[in-house]
Amino acid sequence: MFGIVSFIGWLIVGAIIGWIAGKVWVGHGFGTLGNIVVGIVGSMIGGYLFGGFLGTSGIGGWITAILGAIVLIVIAGFIRR
Repeated sequence: MFGIVSFIGWLIVGAIIGWIAGKVWVGHGFGTLGNIVVGIVGSMIGGYLFGGFLGTSGIGGWITAILGAIVLIVIAGFIRR
């Protein structure tokens, strides 16, 4: 279903999205490292779950990773409150 390149892409995208979330949601996140970890986990989950719809390579892989990371960061932020 996915290869090592997709997995590495999800790690990179998740780290970037987590870092951006930490900058946008100042005071509401999990700290820089926590946001990066949540972003990475979210991108891997999103890539795995949505990979069948958009693919796991190219632009489809990036979109699934971004969506998964954003969704998990938002959910984790609401749970934390």
